[in-house]
Amino acid sequence: MARRRDDISGVLIMVVAVLILSPDALLISLVAVDPWTVVFWRGLLTAATMTVGLLFAHGRDTVSQIHHVGWPGVLAGFLFGSSTLSFVLSVRLTAAANTLVIISAMPLFAALFTRLFLKEKVPVHTWIAVTVGFAGIAIVFSGSLAGLSALGDLLAMVTACFMAGNFVIIRRYRKVNMIPAVILSGILTTAAMAPFAAPLSVTGPDVLFLAVMGTIVLPIPLSFMTIAPKLIPAAEVSLIMLLETFLGPLWVWFGLGQVPAVETFLGGGVLVLTLAWHSMVRLGDRPGRPIPDV
Repeated sequence: MARRRDDISGVLIMVVAVLILSPDALLISLVAVDPWTVVFWRGLLTAATMTVGLLFAHGRDTVSQIHHVGWPGVLAGFLFGSSTLSFVLSVRLTAAANTLVIISAMPLFAALFTRLFLKEKVPVHTWIAVTVGFAGIAIVFSGSLAGLSALGDLLAMVTACFMAGNFVIIRRYRKVNMIPAVILSGILTTAAMAPFAAPLSVTGPDVLFLAVMGTIVLPIPLSFMTIAPKLIPAAEVSLIMLLETFLGPLWVWFGLGQVPAVETFLGGGVLVLTLAWHSMVRLGDRPGRPIPDV
C-alpha cells in the first residue's frame, strides 16, 4: 500500500513540475540576448531563489544540508548545469519542438543507466515504452539531417543523457537532499558563462522573461525533480517528462507562431501515446501482481 502511495505521489509531483516547466523553451526563444548571457542569468537567479528556499526550510541546518550531499551532489550539480547549457544552445540552434521531442529520449538513457549502475531490474513494459519512444525520436531527426539544426538536435540528445544521469544519481542517493546540488549547478553555470556573457546588456522585456525563468519556471520544477526520483524509478520520471514534448511546442506555437514540422508532430504523437500507455500499465499494477523484469 505504501508503495502505491509513493507511485501516485511521484507521478503527481512530476506532472506538476512539467506543467510549470513547459513554457521554458518559449521564454528562451523570446529572450533577445546571446545564449551565454541567458545561461548566466538562469544559473544565478535559480541558485539564488533555491538558496532562499533552502534557508527558509532548514534555517541553521542549511550548512549541514549542503555538506551532506558530498561527491554525488557535486556530480549531480555538474550534470544539472551541463544540461542547462546544452538545452539553451539546442533551443537556439534548432526548432524548440525538435529540442523538446528529442529530450524525451531520457527514458531510454535512464533505463540503461539504472540497469548498468544501480542494478535495478527494469520492467518489460518500461523497455517497450522507451524503445517505441526512441522510434519517435528517429522520426524527428529525419526532418533535420544537416547544418545547425542537426547540431541543435544533437545537443538536445546530450541534454537528455545528462538529465537522465542526474535522475539516476538522485534515485541512488534518495535519502540525501539534492536541492544543494541544483544550487551548485546554478553557481557552476554562472561561473562558467561569466567570461562570455554580457549580464548588463539585458534590458526591456528580457528582464521579465529571465526573472520568470529564474524565480518560477526553473526553481519549482527542479525542486520537485529532486523528490520524484526518490518515489518512482528514474526511467519513469523521464517518461513523465515526455509531457513537455507535447506542452512545450504548444507554448512556442501560440507565442511565436513557430509551427512544428510534420515529423515533429508525428514523433511527438508517438511519444505522448507511449507515455499514456505506460502510465496506465504502471499505475494499474496491483500489489502482489508479478511484473516481468529484465
